[in-house]
Amino acid sequence: MTDRSSRHAQLSTYRRQVPGREAEAEFYQPRFRRQPAQDVSHRVQATERLDHIAFRYFGDPHEYWRIADANPGTDLDALAEPGRLLSIPERS
Repeated sequence: MTDRSSRHAQLSTYRRQVPGREAEAEFYQPRFRRQPAQDVSHRVQATERLDHIAFRYFGDPHEYWRIADANPGTDLDALAEPGRLLSIPERS
């Protein structure tokens, strides 16, 4: 069962046979990320963590993955470096 706060919680799934596997694999339908209506940026302070930032913008620290997804190509461990400018996505 998928965690209800997961980005995959509302997605449909489908099954396909994958070469080299006996059983069919279950895949999530791809999701399309909408562009935010306006750019929101956050400059990270020295004592902040990604879950703190998620709570500030989304009201839920477990939605830190939204910020990680909005900043692709960035090392997840480095997302909360002091002084770093993070893109904050629109809450869907």
